[in-house]
Amino acid sequence: MIAAMTNANPNIRLDKRDLILTKGSEVMLRRGYHGTGVQEIVQAAGIPKGSFYHYFASKEDFAVHALEFLYAPRLQRYAQALGDRSLSPCQRILTFYGELLNHFRRQERPQYHCFIGSLSFEMAEPSQPIGLQVESILQRSVDILAQCLTEAREAGELNAATDCVELAEFIANAWEGTLMRMKAGANAAPLSVFLHQLERLLTPSP
Repeated sequence: MIAAMTNANPNIRLDKRDLILTKGSEVMLRRGYHGTGVQEIVQAAGIPKGSFYHYFASKEDFAVHALEFLYAPRLQRYAQALGDRSLSPCQRILTFYGELLNHFRRQERPQYHCFIGSLSFEMAEPSQPIGLQVESILQRSVDILAQCLTEAREAGELNAATDCVELAEFIANAWEGTLMRMKAGANAAPLSVFLHQLERLLTPSP
């Protein structure tokens, strides 16, 4: 009976679940994991508490699904940008990060609210499911970048001896640190430094 009801109108189920994930993640980003209870999540979504437990076993389970809900589309956009065959592999990477830099430069005081960063600092160690989900998302991002760097190496844009996986890890870690510095200082200067050094890394020597 439950399966028949779920399959009969899947859009209603999806819409309500997405609403809970969207509103709940906004609250959790603002108040932190420990500062957010199920009651705050359902109030933000405007639903009864029973509806929350229809979709999620616990607050921890909600956080795991919220990470995937928020970051799967971002990873897809990242993969599309770094798979753009109208640009060379290195140009794809530089264009992607250059556009992000321009986005933050247009803000009077650059702001960056990072759900995955907040959850990582607060819960990656005490919660294995959240920690594993955070690591999975970050690793998928590195894999996308490593694939593009491998194409760059094969196209002669990078030295033939370049370890593309290691380079992707370095760039990804540097980017996360750059965002942290930007958030702390409320200015885009760290991003300019990042992009300048990225250009040096990805521009072949004459």
